[in-house]
Amino acid sequence: MNEAIDRVIEAANADYDRFMPAVNGVTNEIAERFKNGWEVKVGKKYIKLINRNSVWGFIVNTDDDVKFRKGDILKPASWAAPARNAARGNVLDGGYTVNWTGPLYL
Repeated sequence: MNEAIDRVIEAANADYDRFMPAVNGVTNEIAERFKNGWEVKVGKKYIKLINRNSVWGFIVNTDDDVKFRKGDILKPASWAAPARNAARGNVLDGGYTVNWTGPLYL
C-alpha cells in the first residue's frame, strides 16, 4: 500500500509540473514546496493525503467497507471525511488519473 500511495503522490506531482513548469527560481521554489508538502495520515478506515494543510483525498484502508474496496481513491467531502458517492480509481489496481488538486470529478 505504501508504494501505491507513493505512485499517487508522484502522479499528482507530475501533474503539478505540467501545470506550473519550473522555469525560474520562483516557480522552482513553489514547485518544491508543493512536492515536499505531502503528509500521509493512516487511520483504521481511510488514509488521508494532505498537501500543505489541504486535504487532497482519501484512500480506503479496510477490506470491511460495504461499498468500496481497499485502495479506492475518494474525493474529500470535508477535512475529516471522504465523499462516499463513487471511487475515482484504485491505487492497488492502477489505471487511475489524478490532478495535482485532487482526485478527478466523476
